[in-house]
Amino acid sequence: MADTKKNLLIGYFTLIRPKEWIKNFFLFIPLFFAGKPFEFNFIFNLAGGFVCFSLVASGIYILNDIRDVKSDQLHPKKRFRPIASGLISRNPALVLMILFWIVGLGLGYFFLKPKFGFILALYWILNLSYSLGLKNISILDILMVSAGFVFRVKAGGALIGIYVSTWLNIMVFLLSMIMAIAKRRDDLLLKLQSGVEIRKAGKGYNLDFLNTVLGIISGITIMAYIMYTISPGVIAQHNSHRLYYTCIFVIAGILRYLQITFVEADSGSPTSILYKDRFIQICILLWILSFYFILYVPDIQLFTE
Repeated sequence: MADTKKNLLIGYFTLIRPKEWIKNFFLFIPLFFAGKPFEFNFIFNLAGGFVCFSLVASGIYILNDIRDVKSDQLHPKKRFRPIASGLISRNPALVLMILFWIVGLGLGYFFLKPKFGFILALYWILNLSYSLGLKNISILDILMVSAGFVFRVKAGGALIGIYVSTWLNIMVFLLSMIMAIAKRRDDLLLKLQSGVEIRKAGKGYNLDFLNTVLGIISGITIMAYIMYTISPGVIAQHNSHRLYYTCIFVIAGILRYLQITFVEADSGSPTSILYKDRFIQICILLWILSFYFILYVPDIQLFTE
């Protein structure tokens, strides 16, 4: 009996996918770029926003698992998910899904900021429409996933009253497109190996198309970041023309992700890659540190011409 309860608790924990909550740290991006990373009030508000987005997102994950149970049972990895494996039944999952949505949306609108709650509601509608059928439309599925990350950044800015620049929105959108395309490519490889259609939108993709698009978007992303760092407005805003030094870490991180995708053929879960790949973790850490020193330690002599 004890083992059964333990397995059930683990099943519910797995069902809400807490590992995926790392994506909601995109809410904190406006705080970092605005030069106020240590404002306690801002951090506290963003932590509340993080909880709201995590609850709403977990509800969406539950909905996806309920609707995709048949296809998940044919997937080599997804078949072990709680609903696909039969560990958790449909009705309790539905109750938990609705509870998460009510609490997440309610807290966001009534206890944080109405504007934040409005953006969170738009994020929920976007993902709800995605889960209920739009994810089956090729190309649109990638664009909708990428738009979800932009909503996170916009929500973070709205929560603390900081304007999110056009450049930042563009870079977040492009970066998330890279991850979404790589995931579709991994699904296609699984289809070619097993003969099972992983997702309906996969019918509109082939390796040549995805390889070409992934290369194009990766190049555009790198160029967009370079243009961001040398744009007059950004230089004036941060009072520094040395931001382009950070490009090396962005380029290295993207190249490593492409290496994982093309060479190692292991891009199925971008979140898992962030958790386990040391090269990308080091690139992100060095990018944060270099950005910090350039923006917040103006007297340091490390970055001299």
